[in-house]
Amino acid sequence: MKTTQMLLEMFELQQFLNDETNGEGWEKGYTKQGRIINWRRCIYMECAELIDSFNWKHWKDIDIAPDWENIKIEIVDIWHFVMSLGLEEYKEQHLGGIEDIVNFVVDAQNFSEFCKEPIHPDDEDILCVINSIEHMMKDALEHASFDKMIDDFIEVALLCGVNLDILYRYYLAKNVLNGFRQEHGYKEGTYIKNWNGKEDNEVMLELLEEKPMGAKELYRALELAYSKIGS
Repeated sequence: MKTTQMLLEMFELQQFLNDETNGEGWEKGYTKQGRIINWRRCIYMECAELIDSFNWKHWKDIDIAPDWENIKIEIVDIWHFVMSLGLEEYKEQHLGGIEDIVNFVVDAQNFSEFCKEPIHPDDEDILCVINSIEHMMKDALEHASFDKMIDDFIEVALLCGVNLDILYRYYLAKNVLNGFRQEHGYKEGTYIKNWNGKEDNEVMLELLEEKPMGAKELYRALELAYSKIGS
């Protein structure tokens, strides 16, 4: 699949998810319930969760290696909000449609590297990765533009061993999980995120490791696993 098609599909799915979750017109900065939307805050809070996936504490678990699989999930979580920021800015500033956003991303710094085979990160380079994540947090806090956030995101993703192909595959899976969450009471607070001792993200990864599956099949597998909570 061409890079532009992969990006276009992800942005279209994110637009649909935001419309379903927040109500159409969310680009004006409010949900259908009147809650303020702040995508930059979402970005730096998810960046903090990404940092917490590394063994950065000098006083605890100093020999534990990073959980690179979970780190990929955290990268995808950040990507949800970076895309949402782009969709909001382009809509509110009348800069064009999703195709224009995709073309903008393709022209971003380091995008060509993002399309190559991923380089597996070195456990010894944790401080370098964390510094880049914190730089992205700083830009989000300072209300940096969408183009700067894209550059930051690609740099962090590459340092974490994530290229466009990995991002695409994991995003589609997480998009299914996010839809599943919403349809099972996530916003209302009734959704159960811990499934018999494992977070739903972890269950999703295990299901995908068992065999490749499309969106509908993954959704059915999640339903089956969710029905067994407590059993």
